Parts: sequence; structure tokens; C-alpha cells
Amino acid sequence: MNIIEKLSQEFNIKVEHVEKTVELIDEGNTIPFIARYRKEVTGSLDDNVLRDLNDRLNFLRNIEKRKQEVFDLISAQEKMTPEIAAAIEAAVTITEVDDIYRPFRPHRKTRASVAREKGLEPLAALIIAQEPTYEPAIEVQAEAFIDEEKGVASVEEAIQGAKDIIAEDISDNAEFRKELRRLTFEFGTLSSKAAKEEDSVYSQYYEYAEALKKVLPHRVLAINRGEKEDFLKASIAIAPEIVLNYLFSQILLNNQSPAEKYVSAAILDSYDRLIAPSIEREIRSDIFDNACEGAIKVFADNLSHLLMASPLKGKTVLGFDPGYAHGCKLAVVDKTGKVVDTAVIYPVKPREEIEKSKSIMKRLITRHNVDVIAIGNGTASKESEIFVAGLLKEIPEDTKYIVVSEAGASIYSASKLAAEEFPEFDVMQRSAVSIARRLQDPLAELIKIDPKGIGVGQYQHDMKQARLDEALGGVVEDCVNAVGVDINTASYSLLSYISGINITSARNIVKYREENGEFTNRAQLLKVPRIGAKAYEQAAGFLRVPGGKEIFDNTGVHPESYEAAATLLANFGYTKEDVAQGNLKDLSTKVEGEGYANVAAKLGIGEPTLKDIVSELEKPGRDVRDTLPPPILRDDILGIEDLKPDMELTGTVRNVIDFGAFVDIGVHQDGLVHISQLSDRFVKHPSDVVKVGDAVKVRVLSVDVAKKRISLTMRSRQKA
Repeated sequence: MNIIEKLSQEFNIKVEHVEKTVELIDEGNTIPFIARYRKEVTGSLDDNVLRDLNDRLNFLRNIEKRKQEVFDLISAQEKMTPEIAAAIEAAVTITEVDDIYRPFRPHRKTRASVAREKGLEPLAALIIAQEPTYEPAIEVQAEAFIDEEKGVASVEEAIQGAKDIIAEDISDNAEFRKELRRLTFEFGTLSSKAAKEEDSVYSQYYEYAEALKKVLPHRVLAINRGEKEDFLKASIAIAPEIVLNYLFSQILLNNQSPAEKYVSAAILDSYDRLIAPSIEREIRSDIFDNACEGAIKVFADNLSHLLMASPLKGKTVLGFDPGYAHGCKLAVVDKTGKVVDTAVIYPVKPREEIEKSKSIMKRLITRHNVDVIAIGNGTASKESEIFVAGLLKEIPEDTKYIVVSEAGASIYSASKLAAEEFPEFDVMQRSAVSIARRLQDPLAELIKIDPKGIGVGQYQHDMKQARLDEALGGVVEDCVNAVGVDINTASYSLLSYISGINITSARNIVKYREENGEFTNRAQLLKVPRIGAKAYEQAAGFLRVPGGKEIFDNTGVHPESYEAAATLLANFGYTKEDVAQGNLKDLSTKVEGEGYANVAAKLGIGEPTLKDIVSELEKPGRDVRDTLPPPILRDDILGIEDLKPDMELTGTVRNVIDFGAFVDIGVHQDGLVHISQLSDRFVKHPSDVVKVGDAVKVRVLSVDVAKKRISLTMRSRQKA
């Protein structure tokens, strides 16, 4: 297999671009670096395509590795033939490669291996030959294999042993297995039934059956989890005649041979005992893996939009972590993210010290000019929101509130990182800080939490954790590098996601900063222990040095392009001071007038790099998240009991899953917009219409207060 050509065909990318991209990956360059600073080499592939290409590259290389292993193993047995070699070369999955190796691999003790030890292989060969006539009869010839010492006591036992050998040989045939796998997936059915008489969230799968090829990924994941939790029993079935007709057509000679009855029996035994259970396991594993990959992509997309949510800059936020017995913990975080005050109040049951709690809150709001109160959506959140909404009506300040998802806040607050940041705080106080900061800068705060704990996926705990961690880690890395990081204020946890920086070098950066003062330029990074030329090359463009000696250090322009950037400015009559003062808004117009191709050629750089440089110089220190919609702030409360059908509301998309989207409409219970209600047009997948963080207009379809279920629609009235 020519992997480069195959990747080129699959991704519809020029061979030379694939070849150069693979070289960059093999040289140890990170995906963010390649995507941002090697566009000329890759043909401007973005980070998503690069990660998919990298995943596929690893997959194909693993297949090639397995092919070579199987080739060597069969060759070592001196059983390699041109036909087997060709079959290995033609295989496109590891399963197909393993099917080819199946007859040659060392078998554990089986009925067939026992029969072979008894010397019954010649009898099996005699029967499978299916001669038109046998002289003497098969049963007579079988008498020669009776051997008490070997455990063959009768003709019946000899023939049964021969059938066991035939059954295993049929099962080990790679072509048979490949076609039976195809037939089963094409015509088979996945079904499930209740494993015990008990109501559960899996009740819709208690009497369920659907064609395998039509089963949606989220149903596969749900059935697997239901089975794991002992609520369901699942199986794959196919009409026996479909698979058996195929096997009979391939094996039986239909010449009225006396051996046919024995071969037919062996075929039935082979399929029922050996092939069907094996293929069921393989297909269920395959559809689970495919469902996981789909769910991981949805999870990754949700996570990306959550991390890239618009930050609430320049606002002082009061983090409010609700609680009953231990009170509500408060933390005031100033505009720079520094904790300036903390308190504990008891406005809800069991103590209900409402007036005292109001007094403390009013004092904090006035003293620190609090702009927004961020209330965690966990235990006692509803009562806390009622308290806060009432409080805001009593004060002159224009303070708003917002209910913030606290998913993962408890994970962070109990972590080693939180203990290092706030050793003097208890767990709930740290959680209040996290709630406030995730409103101010979602990316900087949420990267401190394991992505699986953030609450924007489905069935994430059922997936292959290594694959999930790899995919989500890639998302976090892409988001952090897309935004860029202030090297003088970033925590080591944030720095560790920068291209080329690992956790050790991130800690070293912070230590160097503490010992030597703020960085004044990017080049100082080379003085940090464990950061060499390669790491500097990968990281420099993503680190920002606001107010440093070199204005380019506060842009996404890579140091390798500083000379070209300076020449560009000079050619069009600008200086670096113009960059600092934001006086380059017409640079792109001037470059376009001369022609990007001409200017790039003069500077000795590619057009994509030139366009990026111009964009960065026109908006130095820009944050790509600033163009996104800000969070929806509130000043009055709305409860689920206030909702009525046909009510129109504005909400924020909190989670996107295969069958719809959950939208926060400010009532503590997210409403579901089913995939059928997302648009007037047909929707293949919810992510085609909405993203996590989107502000959307919805209309209430129905409300079940008892079950806390809200059904919403985004369709127009005449079509809903």
C-alpha cells in the first residue's frame, strides 16, 4: 500500500502536500504549528483536517505493521504462497489481515485440535473431498481410525472428530468470514430486551430491534451501557438461510456424494458454534468503535465551542457556589482574575439567614464594584437564584447575574492544581473562584479540568479512554494556540497546552518568571531550562509579550517572519510604532492593490503567510473570541413553572448530541430541541445547525414540571 497516495485520494489533497505534511509530522512538529506556520507546505490545511489526516496516517501505518508481522509469521512456518502474500497486500483492515493469519496461528485446545491429535485429519480430507462414490463406504474407511489409546472408540467418534476439523477449517477461511461479515451487517438486526423486570432509563430498548446498517450511533452506545449495567441483553440476528445458503454454495459440490450429509452438518456446526458468535463480537465491536468515533467528534466539537466562548473582559465577577448545610461560598474576582474577597452566607435552608446574607452581599458588591454575579447551577442553585434576583432589586448598582454550569468545578477545587493556587482556601471557596473565572475567561479556567468532567459529551465514560483523551487533548491544544497566551500571566497549566511546551517546561517558564521578573521578549524563552531551539520554534508564535521591547512579540507573527514583517511595513511607509498604535487598518487594502502574489514574492514568503502577517499587524494582540456572542446576563428569575406552550425565549446551547441540542433558557433545567425541531429543513446532524455557546431563539412546545422535562422548537410556527 502506498500510504501517501491513499491519503491523497481519501482527503482529496495533492500528493506533494500530503508528502510534505507527513514529513513535518514525522519531524516532531505539532499540529497547531503546522496549521499556522507551514501553510505553504500543506496547502493551508486547517488543524481539524491535519488531525484527521494524522489519525488516518497512524491507522494505515498500523495496518502495514500488522501485515508485515503476519507475513513474517507465516513465512517462518514455511507456508507462504503467492496467493497468501497477495491476500495480505490486498487487505484493508486489521480484521481482514487477522482472518488471513487465522489458519496459521497457534490454536488453543479446541475440538478440532484434539481431533487432529487423534490422527483424524486424513478422514476429514476424505469427507471434504465429497467424492461421488466411496469404495469402501466412508463409514467402513472410518473404522481404520478407531484407536482406543488415542481416544477414538467408534466410527461415530471418528466421523465426529473429522467434522470438527472441517468445521474449524471453514471457520478459519478468510474469504468466508469476510463475506459472512458483510452479509450479517447488510441483512442482520440488532435487538435488545429487558434483562430484569425493573423500570429504567433504558426502557425504550426493552423490546427493540432494528436493521444493523440503520442503527444510529447513540443507540449503540445506549444499548452497550444498558447491557453493562445489567438492564439489557443485546444480540445480533440474521435469517439463517442467508448465511447458510452462501456457505453451502461455496462448499457443497452438489454431486449427491455420500459425504454431503457430513459436510452439511459440519457447515451448520461451524457457523452456529464458531463463526456466528465470533462475527457478532466483531460487528458489535466495530459498530461500537464507529459510534465512539462519532461521539468523540461531537464531544470534541462541543468542547471546542465551549472553550472558545466569548470571555467577559473588564468585569469584576462575584462567584457564588450554592450549598445548603455548609452555606453558599462567595469569591470576588477582579478584572484581572485576582481573588480580592471571600465570604460565606446562609440564605437558604436550613439556616435561612436572609437579611444577614443580603447585608454581606451588598457590602461585597459596593466595595468591589461587582458587575456580574456568577451562580453555579448545582445543589441549591434555584433557591440561590431567587435570593440573588430579589437582592438585585434592592440595590442601585446595575449588577446582573448569570447561572453558570459548574460541571467540573468540584473536580478542579479538589485537585492538586487548585491546592497549589489557593492553599488557604477550602474546596468550596476554590469552586466559587472557578465559577467566577470561567465566566471571565472560559478557556483559561476550563483547561484546568479533565475535559470529560466538563459535561458537554454523551456516553464519554463508556468510550476507549485513551482515544478520547487523545482527541480532547488535541481540541484543547488547538483552542489554546488559536487564542494565544500571555507568557507573563498564564498559569503553567495553560502554558502546558502551547505548541512545543510540556508540563515540565511550562513549570520552568513560571519559575523563570518568578525568579527573573516578566519576560520582555520572546527570545528570552530560550533561557528557560528544557526549552531548546525546536521547542522555541514550535511555541514562540503562540506566546504573547504585551508591552515588550518588540511589538511583533504581541502578535501571531512568528519570529522567523519578523524580517519580512519589518520589510513589509517599510515598503508601505509604516513603522512598528504604527502597529502599536493601531494605525494599520488600511494595510490590507494597500497590499491587495499591489497584489498579494507580487508582495509575497518580493518578501520571499508565501501568500498564506503574508495574509496572516497583514491580519496580525492590523489587529495586534487581538483575541479571536471577541467576535463571538457574549453570555446572556439576567436580572430577574424565570422558573420552569412559569413556562407555557408557545412562549418565546432566548437561550444558550449547552450541549449538542446526536438526537438534538440542550438549551439553557434560564430555568435551571435545560430544554431539549429534538433534531426534528432544529430547523424547517432536514437536519442530518444537530451540529450542522447549532454549536455549544450559540445564543438561539426558541419556543416552548411542552413542559412536564413533575419530570422536569422541557421540549423546545426552533422551527417556524407554521412548520413546528
